[in-house]
Amino acid sequence: MATQGRSTLDRRRFLGLSAAGAAALGLGMAGSAAAQTPPGASRLPPSIAALRPVLDKAVPIADDEYRARLAKAQRLMAEQGMQAIFIGSGTTLKYFVDLNWWGSERTAGVLLTRSGDPIYITPEFERSRAMEQVRFGSEIRTWQENESPFELIARTLRDRGIATGTLGIEEQLPFFMADGIGKAAPQLHLVNATPVTAGCRAVKSEAEIALLQIANDATLACYHAVWQALQPGMTQQDVQALVAQAYGRMGVRGFVDINVGKYTAQPHGSIEPQKIVEGTVVILDDGCQVHGYTSDITRTFVLGKASDKMQRVFALVQQAQIAAREAARTGGVMGDIDAAARKVIVDGGYGPGYKYFTHRLGHGIGMDMHEWYYAVGDSRQPILSNMTLSDEPGIYIPGEFGVRLEECMVTTPAGGRWFTPQSPSIELPFG
Repeated sequence: MATQGRSTLDRRRFLGLSAAGAAALGLGMAGSAAAQTPPGASRLPPSIAALRPVLDKAVPIADDEYRARLAKAQRLMAEQGMQAIFIGSGTTLKYFVDLNWWGSERTAGVLLTRSGDPIYITPEFERSRAMEQVRFGSEIRTWQENESPFELIARTLRDRGIATGTLGIEEQLPFFMADGIGKAAPQLHLVNATPVTAGCRAVKSEAEIALLQIANDATLACYHAVWQALQPGMTQQDVQALVAQAYGRMGVRGFVDINVGKYTAQPHGSIEPQKIVEGTVVILDDGCQVHGYTSDITRTFVLGKASDKMQRVFALVQQAQIAAREAARTGGVMGDIDAAARKVIVDGGYGPGYKYFTHRLGHGIGMDMHEWYYAVGDSRQPILSNMTLSDEPGIYIPGEFGVRLEECMVTTPAGGRWFTPQSPSIELPFG
């Protein structure tokens, strides 16, 4: 689970859970000789020391798939009546042309028209860096610091015969850039390019699903190993350090959010310092990245004996999670998934509406932890095969505790297929 929108890592308590964080804990990244037997490995908890690298199983997206993505975008542009789209820095740029570009106030990105190769827009002083990465097409147009990138974009479109018509703008582009393009090309009608970008990204290929599977497997293995190493009295920072060690052993970038006791009744927790207490609910949430594809798993558990109420609430959330999975079938709509889980929870006495199940059922996931489309309320968004989304119902009882279970799933004609097995119990969350 993460906050609304597609850019969620900023709010996460990353705290060194990248390669650098692992190195700070005395761990090499997996895949190197050091990662196989890192110095100090004998001092790790046995469950974490037993973890192994996972990236040797991961196959990056092939060039042919990138070309197919560009061709599909061009087909969708024609269907949507767009003559071109502009994509700035960010995940969508990476998705279409495998270009990593840091976003700033300097306009850079890609113009894609209905035919032909993409055209790259960049500051002149960044030309050589762009040339290092560009693989799809070769045309790079640049602007000097005293020139307008928006005029350059408008001129480039005119050179391609696009002086009027409709230009799609990728939704994450800063407003000042879209506004600048609009003023430089007032004859163009600017629209949201999401029907094209989400039209491509929301349905996953087999290669993408394979990377998501590895990421989810890695997160589940991490959480299992960390759970085995937990002790009452540990702080959030202690648990975060264990998670860093676990992901470091597997060689992936990972992150975690942990909340304890009454703070688990807040879906995104609290900034208050917390310690694990025996018999108290603990929630671990978040995931890792494998070749740019992101997992998101939540586990709720108690060290020691859970109360009868905790066990009843946990069982109800389990039922709701299964109901949502069964509703995630091709031919339905996204709102059906939320409705199926919410009915179980309300019928179980935790209603009405959003009173205890306070958030939507789930979000799309892929290269971003949150992306199109959302299983929420009355959404009429059709469910297509091979969409991927989270299945994360919860019950949150203010002042007491909360329970959330989260697996990510792939939609199919028969319902959702979870990437990871459902948590079996609140006391034995991994069986």
